[in-house]
Amino acid sequence: MNNEEHFKNVISHSKEYGFIFPSSEIYDGLSAVYDYGTYGVELKNNIRTYWWKSMVQLHENIVGIDSAIFMHPTIWKASGHVDAFNDPLVDNKDSKKRYRADVLIEDYMAKQADKIEKEVEKAKKRFGEKFDETLYLATNPRITEIQNTINTVHTRFKKAMEENDLVDLRQIIVDCEIVCPISGTKNWTDVRQFNLMFSTSMGAMEESSNQLYLRPETAQGIFVNFLNVQKTTRMKIPFGIAQTGKAFRNEIVARQFIFRMREFEQMEMQFFVQPGTELQWYENWKKKRLEWHHSLGFPQSKYRYKDHTKLAHYANAACDIEFEFPFGFKELEGIHSRTDFDLKSHEKFSGKKLQYFDPELNSSYVPYVVETSVGLDRTVLAILSQSLTTETLEDGTTRDVMRIPHFLAPVKVAVLPLMKKDGLPEKGMELFNKLKLRTYCQYDEKDSIGKRYRRQDAIGTPYAITIDHQTLEDNTVTIRDRDTMKQERINMDEVEKIVMDKVDITEALKRL
Repeated sequence: MNNEEHFKNVISHSKEYGFIFPSSEIYDGLSAVYDYGTYGVELKNNIRTYWWKSMVQLHENIVGIDSAIFMHPTIWKASGHVDAFNDPLVDNKDSKKRYRADVLIEDYMAKQADKIEKEVEKAKKRFGEKFDETLYLATNPRITEIQNTINTVHTRFKKAMEENDLVDLRQIIVDCEIVCPISGTKNWTDVRQFNLMFSTSMGAMEESSNQLYLRPETAQGIFVNFLNVQKTTRMKIPFGIAQTGKAFRNEIVARQFIFRMREFEQMEMQFFVQPGTELQWYENWKKKRLEWHHSLGFPQSKYRYKDHTKLAHYANAACDIEFEFPFGFKELEGIHSRTDFDLKSHEKFSGKKLQYFDPELNSSYVPYVVETSVGLDRTVLAILSQSLTTETLEDGTTRDVMRIPHFLAPVKVAVLPLMKKDGLPEKGMELFNKLKLRTYCQYDEKDSIGKRYRRQDAIGTPYAITIDHQTLEDNTVTIRDRDTMKQERINMDEVEKIVMDKVDITEALKRL
């Protein structure tokens, strides 16, 4: 199964097994908006809880808040979103499809880099152990030609993005002969900027109301509450403020399932530091956040850093942690050194001082900020796409199994009486009622035991407990492992401890 087929399988599996549904589906849906189903919401909540506990509970100098979605409209003027929160868009005149110009160019450079990788792989097979990759990359004419193309395009692209040169952005697309994926033509319009904020109104009558915006990020709610949090918690710098919540962006080019949506959820932390120390803290949080992603247990090769080609107006350093989705490496989390831009800007627009008195220096200053911001929905997609596997078994049949990390699995354990008679359901409910106090579990007595195992595999349940007639004799049950399908006989009184040792989020936190 290739990546495209795998991605389609992830989407169909997510709907069929109750993870994610198209929003308003009975009304033909709403583009780039999705609803989380029974198991999707459990997975999402578990990821959020793991992030929150690892960020707030495990750090004595990080606290949390939950700010409102609606905020004073001047906040977005101060933050730069009203004037600068734009995407460069371009249309193909033949397909009538709209694209982000920067993404088209980035995809072009990525394809060129893929060509180099393919050439290297061919050479490795041809030359075997004698192959010198460094020498090959430096001397092979085909490789150097492709690399020079990448370097030239990258230099032009970076300059055009920094200078907001929309004319040259279009010219790069033309010069690289980038075609529309739909029409296959190069018939492009001019590139223009499009503001991504949703606007609404507040008041009894729209004509007399104030224009508001649905927040495009959660960070500003942290900045405008900086003094409130610092004073009430008596935090000393360096300290952080964490928040999770919905954000809204009027994405014109919304695509790739839940990767890019108009309504999404972020998990952010703003870390306030003494000016001059921000770059050390930036490197520190880069390392810590990558370690958090690695703690999920997926191959480390699935993650990489990518420095920003164009720094945002508020940043002096920025990078992404990218994950290899079925459609390639894409941003999962952003880490930014935001300097003192946000607090100083809110000082200017509000007329209120947002400074910290440092008792060690005996002076006040506006703190610098290091931000970590991870997409919750994108993390869900990363886990779904990496976990879903179709296996061929020894008898020639296949099974779809979700190898979701145990402590994040929507259902941690399933209790399955072998039959719906002879006292087995009653014994099963006895165990279920005990387990449900500790974790989210499921009781299922419908269909054959084989079909029930397959259902639990498909939603990622790590353990299944089978109650049979022997249980009534000696109080033992069968515990089945999702990944290996191996079954073991254990005493029913031991089930809770055995399962919780494997699925409890506390055990995952200990490993951080």
